[in-house]
Amino acid sequence: MSPQSTIPPTIARSWLLLPADKSERFDDAVNSEMDVVVLDVEDGVRQSEKERSRREVRQWLEAGNHAWIRINDVRSPEWEKDLMALGHCPGLDGVMLAKTENAEHVALTAARLAEGTPIVALIESADGLAQAAEIAKTEQVVRLAFGVGDYRRDTGIGSSQIALAYTRSQFVVASRIARVAPPIDGPTISNDTGVLMDAAEHAVEMGMTGKLCLRVDQAPYINEVLSPSAADVSWAESVIDELGNGGERCRDGSDLPRLARAQKIARLAQAYAVAR
Repeated sequence: MSPQSTIPPTIARSWLLLPADKSERFDDAVNSEMDVVVLDVEDGVRQSEKERSRREVRQWLEAGNHAWIRINDVRSPEWEKDLMALGHCPGLDGVMLAKTENAEHVALTAARLAEGTPIVALIESADGLAQAAEIAKTEQVVRLAFGVGDYRRDTGIGSSQIALAYTRSQFVVASRIARVAPPIDGPTISNDTGVLMDAAEHAVEMGMTGKLCLRVDQAPYINEVLSPSAADVSWAESVIDELGNGGERCRDGSDLPRLARAQKIARLAQAYAVAR
């Protein structure tokens, strides 16, 4: 039986997309440093293996385990099958909806899930990006995620940071408009640790606070970059000591933003168990 992650999806940093036809890897994944494991019954599984994968995911969840699942998009005939097989399964922590393009896609999905099941809307097209704020406002959506590969195929945009900067900014702005947690960036394909950490640092600079992963061994690097540093924690503690946790020693209005930032860092450090 796997443990349930103690990191809420609203602040989860590392999100592993694990092909659902690799059931022998489920236990190792949920016992890794990944904040969230997403069992992928969409692009991660060949058409001929989808039925078997759903069956094995359900059996594993019913055995007392916990995970998210990435389901097929609303236009796919597999979408209904995914939801019928897994939508009310015990141990289902949440659903990542592939190729989300409008709020109706989310609403239709939510109606077929157990009440209160959180949804991450994976946006992978220009149409989806244009509707990002409305998607994020839909009930049960806790975050947006950037499906960068399909988005690039849809738009013809390159892979450089500058080419995708506008798109990442739109995810961040849409999330803020909808008052949901900052978005999850797409995965980095490279096996080079330096490339991975550079991509994660860029995501943070753009305002994103999570990142999709394709391999378990990416977790410690992603988590390090997307967590407050020891220096951040030390600064936050000093500000809180100076101004008081409730702001009772604030001198003027300019102290309030500094205290709010310090309190946020302290909360994240506690959630992530970051030492000073």
